[in-house]
Amino acid sequence: MKQFLLIFALLASTSSLVSAQEKKPASPRVTAEGKNVKVAYGQPSKKGRVIFGELVPYDKVWRLGANEATEITFAKDGSFGGKAVKAGTYTLFAIPAKSEWTFILNSDLKQWGAYKYDSIKVNNVLEAKAPVTKTKAPVEKLTITLPAGKMVVEWDETHVEVPVK
Repeated sequence: MKQFLLIFALLASTSSLVSAQEKKPASPRVTAEGKNVKVAYGQPSKKGRVIFGELVPYDKVWRLGANEATEITFAKDGSFGGKAVKAGTYTLFAIPAKSEWTFILNSDLKQWGAYKYDSIKVNNVLEAKAPVTKTKAPVEKLTITLPAGKMVVEWDETHVEVPVK
């Protein structure tokens, strides 16, 4: 009887472990790639929520995604928002507002969210502003793309472009 219970317990714990490994995160980490630039971010979904101004407050630093803060990597020296940036990887934060966003590149990597931003903002490399426009149709998942010469952020009914070279 003890052997039966031991085998049953082992099987139960193994099947729990397998199903936990197969479960995908609610906001998977995805990567957008362009020429000499890539952005890795947690991709949350709208799920019927009001995003900007509610879930993501206006005028507060945001990790630009979900979970671990977004990171942007430049393979070569380039520019972001018209400002020079050296090759390397940076944490990419945003401060959304109704009509304009501020993007921030910070040299302190591996941040969880933007919870410690006030203590690391001394490591900001640059800030760039970009205007907000409305999407043609609501976008369910936060989407960052890198078409030639720019980074495009879309989610819900918000569209923001910043020059990237």
